[in-house]
Amino acid sequence: MKSGDAGVVIIAANAIWNLVNFRSGLVAALVGAGYDVVGVGPPDAMEEVELAALGARFVPLAIDSKGLSPVRDAGTMLRFYRLFRVERPICFLGYTVKPNIYGSLAARFCGVPVIANITGLGTAFIKQNWLTVAVKALYRVGLRGARIVFFQNKEDLTLFLGNRLVRSNQAQLLPGSGIDTLYFVPAPAPLRDEEEIIFLLMARLVRDKGVIEYVEAARQVKRTHPRVHFQILGFLDVENRTAITRGDIEAWQAEGLIEYLGSAADVRPAIANADVVVLPSYREGTSRVLLEAAAMAKPTITTDVPGCRDVVDDGVNGLLCRVRDAGDLADKMERIADAGRERRAEMGYAGRARVVRDFDERLVIERYLSAIDAIISRARR
Repeated sequence: MKSGDAGVVIIAANAIWNLVNFRSGLVAALVGAGYDVVGVGPPDAMEEVELAALGARFVPLAIDSKGLSPVRDAGTMLRFYRLFRVERPICFLGYTVKPNIYGSLAARFCGVPVIANITGLGTAFIKQNWLTVAVKALYRVGLRGARIVFFQNKEDLTLFLGNRLVRSNQAQLLPGSGIDTLYFVPAPAPLRDEEEIIFLLMARLVRDKGVIEYVEAARQVKRTHPRVHFQILGFLDVENRTAITRGDIEAWQAEGLIEYLGSAADVRPAIANADVVVLPSYREGTSRVLLEAAAMAKPTITTDVPGCRDVVDDGVNGLLCRVRDAGDLADKMERIADAGRERRAEMGYAGRARVVRDFDERLVIERYLSAIDAIISRARR
């Protein structure tokens, strides 16, 4: 079957890097199955090239991902509507909040079947306020016509059902976004003195990822373990109300607390060089960072919250700490530092086995291909 013969599939997120970094396996599989895949998101020339390398087309579409303007959001929905009228896709795959809400609404007006994916709930659900009420109302309306709404952890699924944001016949559970276990492979850390251990935090640099707690825990651990190092890898200057500033990073570096590695398209060298990966997040869908670390046989420390505890079995492949508790995080860091190289290796390989069994991206791809096949079969009846 030639590419495109099976019909057009539109896949959208609030940033094209999201599709390239987290959905490339799915995009490639859809292209391989004969679909004409159209990636949609804000203009990004560099990521457009990478999307094209996967065999997909790119259509730029402005999305004010963090704004609260009803006028701009109405414009987003109108742009999706026009796109669907031109492309006439057989289905729409939505990721992140605004594509899921406004893309799904536009698809419904055009009679396009929707498969939405709730990758995480974000700040609006972590801090309960008027914005939480507004986002719930928008989800309820936007997802009403979706054929399937995938969730990445049981807590998010239960929350949406309990608030009647989706119906039980729509909601399905996925093992996160999946991870390519042939790309992320075990990588023992370079041999160093037993006391010289590297902790690595990888995340978008926003407060909700637990960055402040990580730095405060580093301050505490360094008092008793002066040769332990703390690294941070991730984007600065993100558009988010809880963003960590460049000034914050520079101050922490000047204090000798952390080493900032910048951002990287390929995170594997940073993971390979680390002894332990840390993510003190307040809430996740299913943490991609933890999956990447576990696939590379690294022990992890993370918070006992939805989307994090789903990946880490406490005491088996990592340790769980209390959310927003730098002292408890510091205690867990000291425990894993004192456990020794052999014990950390055992935990790392237990994590690798768990990811291969439960989170391989092939499981996710098969669910999507089956869902699209069901949509096509239904349309032919």
